Formats: sequence, structure tokens, C-alpha cells
Amino acid sequence: MIEFRRPEGGRLVISLQGNWREGGNYPPFAAVQNQLEQSPAPLHIAFDCSGLTGWNSVLITFLIDIIDYAQRHGIAVERESLPPGIAGLLKLAYAVPERAGARQEEVRPTLMERLGQAVYGLWISTAEVLSFIGEATAACGRLFRGRVRFRRRELLVIIQESGIQALPIVSLISVLVGLILAFVGSIQLSMFGAQIYIANLVGIGIFRQMGAIMTGVIMAGRTGAAFAAQLGTMQTTEEIDALKTLGIPPMDYLVLPRMIALFLMMPLLCLYADFMGVLGGFIVGVTMLDLNFLEYYHQTTGAIRLNDMWVGLFMSAVFGVLIAAIGCLRGLQCERSAAAVGNATTSAVVTAIVAIVIATATITVLCNILGI
Repeated sequence: MIEFRRPEGGRLVISLQGNWREGGNYPPFAAVQNQLEQSPAPLHIAFDCSGLTGWNSVLITFLIDIIDYAQRHGIAVERESLPPGIAGLLKLAYAVPERAGARQEEVRPTLMERLGQAVYGLWISTAEVLSFIGEATAACGRLFRGRVRFRRRELLVIIQESGIQALPIVSLISVLVGLILAFVGSIQLSMFGAQIYIANLVGIGIFRQMGAIMTGVIMAGRTGAAFAAQLGTMQTTEEIDALKTLGIPPMDYLVLPRMIALFLMMPLLCLYADFMGVLGGFIVGVTMLDLNFLEYYHQTTGAIRLNDMWVGLFMSAVFGVLIAAIGCLRGLQCERSAAAVGNATTSAVVTAIVAIVIATATITVLCNILGI
């Protein structure tokens, strides 16, 4: 495929032979480089193409590597010895010199640069969140003054999608969590002959916290993701820009109805989840612990206080506002691409779940301090 000759006069003749097309076994450029680095170093490079039977861009790339190396080391290249077609292509390749800085090289940022970028990104995100909170608060103020512009019919549609249509998944998860909670508790309580207190464990746990948390996580993955996808798609298709052009605030028209819908529906779904969770505990108590219906009912009603139910409902209302706000925020922050919509949806779910956990811990500590 390639041979080297060194006649007198400091010339290196590179003999190109065979078929230089894709799929062949070609010598690496390192073979030519070794010849060029041998002492004495050649002053001229010539080519012998008498044995060349075919070629394409593979040979052109190989020759460009040779010519670039020769130019960097001050070695003259005799292109006249090449076939006219190859010489013409090489002339076109070198007709316009490479612009300085056009070749991009991968530069790994330093630790301080990455730290600075992270701090700057955190600052931008914090500013966007604070701006969103301010706009949402102003929109709520306009709502109470009756100056909000959104379609009441769309609010009813969102209520239906986030409320009634969520009942099947809420029912399934709530019953299963009640079953699991009762089953795990029964293993320990049976050791002391206190199976009846399964009703206390399930009732208080479900009504006070677990019902609200279950509903919040379900709605974060179901409705919060849907809100982010809807607004992200509208951002991608420039529908939100069109609303701004028409003088319609997106906060009033898109965000506020979703916040109102979840604020109203989350307590109702939480209350429904509470009863379904107690039903799951009742199934375990009756089928596994030989408790009758009246025993379980009276034990549950005697253990649950009204404050427990109100704490759970309050937590669910807070979760509803957080889920709707985070879903809409991520949707409005979405970039104009299809992949960005998926990223916004994922970010909305993760952020909403983290916010639910933080809000649960905060409300629990406050209730403990206040003695509720």
C-alpha cells in the first residue's frame, strides 16, 4: 500500500500503491511520521502514484495529514507528482486558510470555574423563583379584587382532570398503603396481644399525615407533571409569547386556574384517601387479626381526634399549592425544544416531592410546638 525511498538530495519519495477506498487496510500516518523523523531529516517530499489503482476521500485525508506535518516542520511538498484529480482537490482544500479559532478544542473547566457556574446558576434560579412568587401573589390579589382574566370553563376542566379523574389511582394507592401499614404494625403488636391498636396506628397515621403525603406524591407525579408538560409545550410553540402580545398575563390565564384547582381538590382527595387507607387497615384487621367490624370501628373513631383530620387537610391544601406552583414554574422555565419539555416534567416531579417532604417536616414541627 505504501513504500518509502530516499534518493540523493534529501528527498523522501512516498510510493502510493493499490486501491485507497473505504474498507481497505491502510497504513497509519505514524508510519510516515517515523520516516520523516529519521535522521537525516528529509528536505523535500515527493509522491509516486504509478501503482495507485483507485482512491477517494480516504487518500485525500491521509495526504492532508502529511502536508500539515510537513508545513509545521518546514519540509517542502512536491504536489506536482500527484495525479491531477488529487492535486486539484488539495488545491481547493488549501485555497482558503483556516480561520484562527475556528477549530474547537475541548477545554475542561477548572474547579473554581465549575463552582462559579454553579453559584451563578443558583442565583439565577433563586431570582426566577422569587419573581414567580411575587407574580403569583399579585395574581391572587387581583383574584380577590375580581380583576383576574381567565376562563371559568377551563377552571372546571382542570378541576375535573385533577380531581375526579385522579380517584382511581388515589383509591388503589391509599388502600395498599393502609394494608401495608396495618400488616407491618400487626407483626409487632401481636407479640404483646395488642392487635386492637392496629386501628389506632392506621387511623391516626393515615388521617394526620400519611393520607396527605400519599395524595401529594400521587398528584406530583400525575398532575404536577401534566402542568409542566402543558406549559412547556406552550412555551415551545410560542403560545405564551402570543398571550403576552395580546396583553393577557400568563400568570392569570394559565397559572392561577391550576393553583385554584389543586388548592380546592387536594383536601377532598386527601379526605377520600384517608377513608380508603382506613379501609385497607380494616381489611387486615378483620381477615388476619380476627377483629370484628364494630371493634375496629369504635377503636378507630375513639383514636382519631378532629385536630388530626384538620392537620391532614391543611397539609394537603399546602401541598396542592406547592405542586401547582412548581409544575407551572418548571413549564414556564422550559426552553424551546422537545427534549426540554421532558426535562421540565422530570424537574417538576422531583422538585414537588422534595417540597412536599420539606413542608411535611416543617408543619409537623410547628404542630408539635403549638401542641396541636
